[in-house]
Amino acid sequence: MKPNAEEIDDMIVREKMQAALEYQNEAWADGVADGIEPEIIADAALALAMRETVRMIGEEGAEAMLESLRERMLAGEFSPDRVIQ
Repeated sequence: MKPNAEEIDDMIVREKMQAALEYQNEAWADGVADGIEPEIIADAALALAMRETVRMIGEEGAEAMLESLRERMLAGEFSPDRVIQ
């Protein structure tokens, strides 16, 4: 069965997300290797992400994104011990 346009768009988004995570992992590793504490790297990454998000979609959009992230965090999505079945 051939994928439809929506399925193709979803696959593209997933591939872009994977590439973005790989870039972030590399930057994180470089920072740690240079002696920057992970908490500082995390704070800087979140601050930059929020500035760019506010610039792109405004404060209300950024607030909605934060609420979505909060819900995902509370659901355990970002837990390092999370088991996916």
